[in-house]
Amino acid sequence: MDIRVPELNQVLIAGRLTRDPELRFTQKGQGVCPLSIAVNRRLKDPATGDWKDDVVFVPVTVWGPAAERCKEKLKKGSPVVIEGRLTASEYTDKTGQKRKEMKVTARRVQLMAHDAAEGGEATAHEAEEPHTETEPKGDVSGIEEVPF
Repeated sequence: MDIRVPELNQVLIAGRLTRDPELRFTQKGQGVCPLSIAVNRRLKDPATGDWKDDVVFVPVTVWGPAAERCKEKLKKGSPVVIEGRLTASEYTDKTGQKRKEMKVTARRVQLMAHDAAEGGEATAHEAEEPHTETEPKGDVSGIEEVPF
């Protein structure tokens, strides 16, 4: 008996950019913007009772027009929500060692900002990768409220 296991590769993270976005272009002219997101978790040390930060640094790659919007709208320290998929790659480093890297390839990037004129409510500015023909098309230039 063979058990069919559903395959799902979806990542959702929220954190802050660790550096300003750097926009580059492939030889075919497609924009690519690598980001690094610091995701923080507060933990209470059971031995001392002190609060400590557990920070994970997540590499993210944004492609196409969304990459260009990230360069325009984001900067170091910007709070963002990233939706995408986990990807793996192999490369050889400067010393000749083979390395493996896991990163998130973003489908959607939302810039979280507090609007003082609206009572400090959180809003999101979205940037998405281009939709394929099988995905529904939608307006990615708008601003929407994010429930917290």
